[in-house]
Amino acid sequence: MTIDIHDIEEIIQQQNVWRQTQTINLIASENTPSEAVRRVQNSDFMGRYAEGHPNEGEQVNRYYQGTQYIDRIEHMAEHELLELFDAKQADVRPISGNAANTALALSILRGGDTVIANSTDAGGHISHGAVGVFGRRIQDRGQSLKVGGSNSIHLNYLPLTEDRYHVNAQKTIELVDQLNPQLVILGKSLFLFPEPVSEVAAFCQTKDIPVLYDAAHVLGLIAGGQFQSPLQEGATWMTGSTHKTFPGPQRGIILGNLGDPAALKKYWQPADRGVFPGSSSNHHLNTLPALLVAIREMKRYGQAYAAQIVRNAQALGRSLDELGTPVEAREFGYTRSHMIAVNVAQWDGGVEVAKRLEENDIIVNYNMLPGDADPRNPSGLRIGVSEMTRFGMDEPAMSELAQLIHDAVRGKKVKDAVHSLRSRYVDMNYV
Repeated sequence: MTIDIHDIEEIIQQQNVWRQTQTINLIASENTPSEAVRRVQNSDFMGRYAEGHPNEGEQVNRYYQGTQYIDRIEHMAEHELLELFDAKQADVRPISGNAANTALALSILRGGDTVIANSTDAGGHISHGAVGVFGRRIQDRGQSLKVGGSNSIHLNYLPLTEDRYHVNAQKTIELVDQLNPQLVILGKSLFLFPEPVSEVAAFCQTKDIPVLYDAAHVLGLIAGGQFQSPLQEGATWMTGSTHKTFPGPQRGIILGNLGDPAALKKYWQPADRGVFPGSSSNHHLNTLPALLVAIREMKRYGQAYAAQIVRNAQALGRSLDELGTPVEAREFGYTRSHMIAVNVAQWDGGVEVAKRLEENDIIVNYNMLPGDADPRNPSGLRIGVSEMTRFGMDEPAMSELAQLIHDAVRGKKVKDAVHSLRSRYVDMNYV
């Protein structure tokens, strides 16, 4: 008997038309993978398992038979990723950036350990905080996790400069010296400017304290040489998501640049065990060939793509600010990444304005700004330009888009104009 799936297919088609041809997507954590990336995901690999590492000649590393073809794909993905990032170690098995972080938390941290990371209101990802994997990993059983202040014994927040969009390197070094943490985490979810990796990592190395750089958002910018080079600046590991500024399938990676055998044993081998069997079993094999395609696209087009992303983000921030919709960090050029932070407190706050924009087919997310206390009622929007840059938008288009956002924030209906603008940008570039 045939199963009717027409209703499911209809919903998928509605999603495809709406998000690919009608909306202007400004979610900073999203991107549209190319047709080639999409095409290679529908394969026999979808139903297969390959626990462990690829087999090497006569050396059997897998826990399942029948992996000869995925072994080749995984080797190729690791090798080409090492070339792209000029790194020495790569693990392509995490199924998301958060899963990569989870692997490291499981491998490195124990209850009662101390971690220093960015606070949520300062842009830190929720997984870095008290309710995320790092906070829960270091919490003593039966005790509440204390955050900040003189009584904090587990999770401490990175000191910031007065603008609260930059980490204060000297004060961070002083805090590390005082607390001797088991881990320092750099990187953010609201990520406008590079972190002081060189200064912090150099000091941490004198005390044998590892540094994790969470590049979930900026991985594509790093690949394109447009942000910073965390591994070369001294980070112990760099984790990342492969579906944000790096426009591939939804997966994660861990990279290292460890050359010393003792460091490999201390930092890479535990990370390896944290991935498997720590945080995953099978690693969604059908999306691994898609990651390999995306790596090759970034090797060829990444520099031009990343450079245009940054130019577009700066242009959108400048245009919005000049129109009278305030954009944060004006004194620093608004951003050096793919995103800007917009303060909409005077127009009912981030939640209401995000809904208002969605009614006009402009898709953003509400976001905490420095000083906000309630993540469910923040004063800001986080706006990213990675996807629309991929569809060909440039600085003049950002100026047009700024006017539409500016009007919609104030309650004006601009959906028809949004559709008109989007209709000019439906063909994908950098593929």
